[in-house]
Parts: sequence; structure tokens; C-alpha cells
Amino acid sequence: MNTKALLTGFALTASLVVASTAFSQQAPPPSEKAKQTQELVNKAAALVDKTGKGALAEFRRKGSEWFHDDTYLFSYDMNANVLLNPAFPAREGTNVHGQKDAKGKLFHDEIIKTALTRGSGWVDYMFPKPGQSEASQKWTYVKKVTIDGVPGLIGSGFYPE
Repeated sequence: MNTKALLTGFALTASLVVASTAFSQQAPPPSEKAKQTQELVNKAAALVDKTGKGALAEFRRKGSEWFHDDTYLFSYDMNANVLLNPAFPAREGTNVHGQKDAKGKLFHDEIIKTALTRGSGWVDYMFPKPGQSEASQKWTYVKKVTIDGVPGLIGSGFYPE
């Protein structure tokens, strides 16, 4: 193979890699809100590791560092049972497996898959802001935890707009 053909093939491959990463973004664009969300989840996960299920009561306290404005934590076990969701308390005790967002994404399943396969990471989906019914883009950071011996996850997200 000549050098020109090799360079053309390399350029095509590089273009496809760049294009595919643009369409499968694994994290939100760097921002202060993304950094704060990740730090909040990591801090909450450390508290869960230390105090177990008792930490969830702390996460429900409105006006706390864990739950204010449109910031809140949520927690699932790995079977998609909602253990914590202070912004949408009616969801607690329900199973969210198979539920889709406004664009058809199985976002709860994706959240669990991210925690199980990577330990932590970002997932984007469409979800209503607290107090609203229309879905907005949301980025959520999740981290795998063990809650009193039960594998689960803790997460929080933000709306970039």
C-alpha cells in the first residue's frame, strides 16, 4: 500500500472516531455545576459507606446541602427499586426498571448499568425539573454503594440550561 492511501485511510479513521465521540458523549461539558454534582455524589457515597441507610434520612432534609433548589440525591438498589427520591417522594418504594424518558431512553436501566459496569459515571436523559411536568435535558452522576449490605447506587444530576 502506498503512503498516500495509508494517509487517506488514517484520516478517514480519525474522522470517524471524532464523529462517533461527538455523538456518544460520556460526560457533560466541563462546568462548575458538573463538578459540584460529582463532588456531592462522592461525598454522599462516603457517608452511606460510613453510616449505611441512616444517611438516606439526612439526604431527605429540605434546605440541606443534599436537597435544595433543583439539587437532590436519589438512590436505587440494583434491581431498580427506588430507595430515595426526596424531590419525587411518590417514586420511593416503586420499581423503575424499563421506564423510558421523553425520547425513549431506558434511563433508569442505563443509570444502573453505569454503576454496575463502571462503578461511577455520567448518564444523560430527559427528565422534568422538580415542580414541572415538561422534560428537560438532565445529566446525572451515579456511584455504586453498598447500603447496609445491599448493592445500590447514589446519584444526583443537574439541568445544563
